[in-house]
Amino acid sequence: MIKLIDPALDTYAENHSLQPSPLLRELEAHTYGNCDLPQMVTGSLEGALLRMLVRLTGARHILEIGLFTGYSALSMAEALPKDGTITSCEIDDGNAAVARSFIDRSPHGSRITIRMGPALETLSGLSGPYDLAFLDADKENYCGYYDSVLPLLRPGGLLVADNVLWSGKVLHPTQETDHELVAFNDKVRQDPGVEVVILTVRDGVSLIRKK
Repeated sequence: MIKLIDPALDTYAENHSLQPSPLLRELEAHTYGNCDLPQMVTGSLEGALLRMLVRLTGARHILEIGLFTGYSALSMAEALPKDGTITSCEIDDGNAAVARSFIDRSPHGSRITIRMGPALETLSGLSGPYDLAFLDADKENYCGYYDSVLPLLRPGGLLVADNVLWSGKVLHPTQETDHELVAFNDKVRQDPGVEVVILTVRDGVSLIRKK
């Protein structure tokens, strides 16, 4: 994953934004030291963005597609009210085991429920409504996830989609994943039922508001 902005500016932004809890710092270090594809971890700047969005929207019920090692779920859980909930979809047992080990240590961990299995199958059994959804799973299914998640969001709800600039490959797509993200971004832009803005945070983050 390339940096979309100057790495020095990226570090400056991280250092001048809401800082992660000690447990989140430990989780990020553990992910980079022990997990495959550690660059998939949400990280402190995007984690701060997610916490801010939870607070700004007043979200109480959150849907997450792609738990990985739990950084994003724990970031959002820290901003939820005591009766808030996160339903997180994950398919990899190893990633879920790491996430659970940190979730169990968090005072906010009881707000997170992990649903194992293919996310599209899990989503088909959910009823919602959710206030906020975070999409950060296999990119080849982004369009399918969008179609499944949007009906589960309340009117005015927010879908946050990660990796939408895909290290700049959306400009010159060659691989299947590149083309899927191009199709996803076009699908969202052309949907009259939503409003969208793409932020150049990390690998590109779309904020999609359901009208």
